[in-house]
Amino acid sequence: MCIKKIVLTFVLISFASTSFAGREVRMVPEGWEHPKDKNGYYIPLFDGVYYKENLAEWDLSAKMFAEGLQTDFEGGWYPLEDEYKSMSYEEYDGSRPIAEDYMPNWDVRENIMFMMYETTTEGTPLSPAFKKKEELAHWLAETKASAFGNYTATYEEWLSMIEQSNSVPSIVITPSGVNTGVSATLKTN
Repeated sequence: MCIKKIVLTFVLISFASTSFAGREVRMVPEGWEHPKDKNGYYIPLFDGVYYKENLAEWDLSAKMFAEGLQTDFEGGWYPLEDEYKSMSYEEYDGSRPIAEDYMPNWDVRENIMFMMYETTTEGTPLSPAFKKKEELAHWLAETKASAFGNYTATYEEWLSMIEQSNSVPSIVITPSGVNTGVSATLKTN
């Protein structure tokens, strides 16, 4: 695993990002069929809205790395630590983002359907697409779709998540205990 990705995992857990490894509502055009491999399994894809941003960030970081600097993850840079000086940027951070790893970035006017994705991988569908948030929440609750692992969520919890945030982490740890990210949205109302 790349060093930067290990650090990034901790950043995600501390909620410093708007995209989490967990559950995410993605808007898709009517008729969207998520691609599958030759065995019929969904091919994980990142949300297409992040492609250009991720590419620009990677390119800037690679340039700075070549100049002997690494990111502090807060917009600043500091000298490379000795253990990384012999690495290429790809060894440090992984491959440069490529468009094939992302969903298409459709015109926002085309995105009229709601679809739930798991984002523990790059992203695979948990549901079919629905025109209404309520239809998606009903389907997720009725089919006992995974909110995290074997945990499911109620209609109210799914709807709260869908209406409040397009992305929630897998789990949320609070003084009152551990919850799925989906159920935690209802508990914060």
